Amino acid sequence: MTISSSEIKRNMTILLDDDVYQVIDWQHRQAPKAPPTLTLKVRQISTGNVYERKLPGNQKLTVADTETRSSQFLYSDSDLFHFMDDQSFEQFSVTKELLKDSTNFFSEGDSIDMLMYKGSPIMIELPPTVKLQITSTEIGLKGDTQSGATKPATTSTGLTLNVPLFINSNDYINVSTSTGEYTGRAE
Repeated sequence: MTISSSEIKRNMTILLDDDVYQVIDWQHRQAPKAPPTLTLKVRQISTGNVYERKLPGNQKLTVADTETRSSQFLYSDSDLFHFMDDQSFEQFSVTKELLKDSTNFFSEGDSIDMLMYKGSPIMIELPPTVKLQITSTEIGLKGDTQSGATKPATTSTGLTLNVPLFINSNDYINVSTSTGEYTGRAE
């Protein structure tokens, strides 16, 4: 399906140079006595790199035929992560290379949104924050109440981050998936 520049939306997936890109931002310009230009800020799905692409403003864009499927993370072995589609119950495997650092934000049994292109997973879509359990951290010393003091902690997924002194082992915390930082204590 082709669209014009007026139909572009954020997070839309398009095909450029036979590769799938996700639209982050765009700007359509019409300078006096000049042809219109379309400036796209896009993320290449296969690499995760962000680019700025300039195209003729009247160029038609091809929408990538992608779909988001809810999948459950089952288990991992060596380099493969195994998921099950929540609707068809079909199992599929994804390489660690495709998941990159997102493996720090989910554990066995979690439901994950997977972006699929031509029936194959191409990207994982994480929520803005996730709830993780602290497996190990140092004990905060009494009287060590400096404002904003933190200590290192490790979560059940293997993520190491800094948390406030009042957080203990087995506590649940909220973590930002974009920065990997502590955002608050979970209920």
